Amino acid sequence: MTNLPVRMARWSAGHPWRAIAGWFLFVALCLGAGISIGGQAATTEDFRIGEAGRAEAMAAEGGLQREPVEHVLITAKSGGAFDRAAADAAARDAAARMKGLPEVESVSAPVPSRNGTAVRVDVTMKGAEREAIDHVEPLLAQTAAVRAAHPGVRVEETGGPSISKGIGELRNDDLARTEMIALPITLVTLLVVFGSFAVAVVPVILALSSIIAAIGLSMLASHVFPDAGVGASVILLIGLAVGVDYTLFYLKREREERARSGGRLSARATVEIAAATSGRSVVVSGLAVALSSATLYVADDVIFSSIATAAIVVTLVAVVSSLTVLPAVLAKLGGWAERRAVRRGRARKAPRAGTGRITKAILRSTGKRPAVTLAVSVLAMLALTAPLLNLNLTDMGRDSHPREIAAMRVYDRLNAAFPELKSLHQIVVRADAGRAGEVTAALRDLAERAEADPLLAGTSEPRTSPDGRISLLELAVPHHAGTDAAQRSLDRVRGEYVPATVGELGAETAVTGDVARYADYPEHQKRRLPFIIGALLLVTFAMTVWAFRSVVLGLVGVLLNLLSAGAALGLLTIVFQETWAEGLLDFTSTGSIESRVPLLLFVILFGLSMDYQVFVISRIREAALRGVPTRQAILDGVGGSASVVTSAAFVMVTVFASFAALHIIAMKQMGFALAVGVLLDAAVIRVMILPALMLLLDDRCWWPSRRMRGALGGSDERVPQIVG
Repeated sequence: MTNLPVRMARWSAGHPWRAIAGWFLFVALCLGAGISIGGQAATTEDFRIGEAGRAEAMAAEGGLQREPVEHVLITAKSGGAFDRAAADAAARDAAARMKGLPEVESVSAPVPSRNGTAVRVDVTMKGAEREAIDHVEPLLAQTAAVRAAHPGVRVEETGGPSISKGIGELRNDDLARTEMIALPITLVTLLVVFGSFAVAVVPVILALSSIIAAIGLSMLASHVFPDAGVGASVILLIGLAVGVDYTLFYLKREREERARSGGRLSARATVEIAAATSGRSVVVSGLAVALSSATLYVADDVIFSSIATAAIVVTLVAVVSSLTVLPAVLAKLGGWAERRAVRRGRARKAPRAGTGRITKAILRSTGKRPAVTLAVSVLAMLALTAPLLNLNLTDMGRDSHPREIAAMRVYDRLNAAFPELKSLHQIVVRADAGRAGEVTAALRDLAERAEADPLLAGTSEPRTSPDGRISLLELAVPHHAGTDAAQRSLDRVRGEYVPATVGELGAETAVTGDVARYADYPEHQKRRLPFIIGALLLVTFAMTVWAFRSVVLGLVGVLLNLLSAGAALGLLTIVFQETWAEGLLDFTSTGSIESRVPLLLFVILFGLSMDYQVFVISRIREAALRGVPTRQAILDGVGGSASVVTSAAFVMVTVFASFAALHIIAMKQMGFALAVGVLLDAAVIRVMILPALMLLLDDRCWWPSRRMRGALGGSDERVPQIVG
């Protein structure tokens, strides 16, 4: 591992044009293979979780699965009176047009609202729920035609497929806008750091090419781990951050070595030194991010598996780019600079290196009073973590989608006119075919009990599969899935009605529907959370021990990462569960955090924190191996790496903060939490808490490394290699 980055850099710097051409050929092959083979999207079956998922599987077994439904809504035009005759005519026209579409399975008769303000037509589409999004466009086109033919009323369409289509379009627009924000800011940051446009553009180009290659590879990987529709977002989010970071680590070290040598070393020599130091840091950091992301597979959930696959692929591709093509680019840029300096008759200017004034001041204070610095910093981070005690997790269902989506505005008007459509319970029973009559009678008994329940809004006639084994009853819920009333109705159905009726038959029974899905997913998360967190802590500990041969540093890394992630989650809680920041961040608080966000935050932050952990401690260890006393090595290592960490963190914060501007609440929460998490990690953990803690531990922080004991004892083992 120590020699591999050097060997790769030596070949790359010696054959720069081959390395550059080989990299872009690799990118083209990855993308071409992905496009030619295609990706595999997750199916409806992949999303089944808990009791709700079990009920859906049973219903599908009997051909009673929930089908995608679009609603054509006819209401009065804004400010006008409702013309029932015109509305009926538009409804009949819509029904006739929809019946002729090959994507449509059935069309209902026009249904008037109870308050007399609307008429709707229900259009059931063919195929599974998640696949309907690809076939909804013809329905929307027919609705537009009806709207044009009946100008006296307002004709609109909404439903699961059209809402999903709107979400996808909004997400794509948001991601495009994010790129337009993040890329220029990243480029300006790098320009300030390096003072050269040619050098500043290198990390951006390599990060973008890594993202392109990762998209192609992720399409291939989706045949093993199906894509839940979030892969591209994760690749962009993680790829731009780690791609720039890894290149930045390498670039800064190359320039520092050039500064240290006074410009006497050749470009190829400084590249090899950077490979021997920062090159290994990049490898260790990349493996840490990849292994941390892999713990998401433990969640046994298609969304987390999709995110893990995307993060692993783009991180490893970014590592490969830093070890292969980057040395070639640096060698060419350095060679051009040397020749230009010779033509001008003066030595090539060496970049300035050293510790910034702010960092010097902080380290001076930390060095004098490490215990005070540690106590104050830890208490501040714990204070930020405290709101986590009030964390409320929910699944962000359809009701939380932004109203910038036209179908969501129609959804609100539909629910106002037809409140019985807000949510649904489905009771599914599997029994021997000979008991079908008995099961139907029990379901009718359940329906009678539910009829008078104010939390419910009517029932349907029980349905039975053709083979008589599966039966299903639907109960309308006049409340959105995330409300307390809807959750109470689910508790009542599962806890009272089912046990008192079909539950007494001894048959397999399960409840699904909008409310059950909303409730079961967070519960599934909570059950899996201890296993994932345990795996994550083990990976972080093992990677740190492997990198530095120190159990103490392994424990330190785990504790500091927990502190960083906890503070970020605490800030997320007080910002998004309350209403005070709604105007500032442009969102409507649901009083909760999306159930996937904390777990994703822990995993991604743990991985990214390892970047800084490895880089900073590597500098400290390198100095100690040269014979520098541990105390001075800590101050020199933190000071020498501070500018790199700060620059890298600023790039990451910029990328993540741009995601906080997205419309989709889960992405907004994720972007905000990652931005503040990285900021706290770089500004507080790595510059204040880590050096203070290591100063207090002194030589004990290297236990039980024999090599470090030999170096500190003055043996011949003091060799400045490995990590940079």
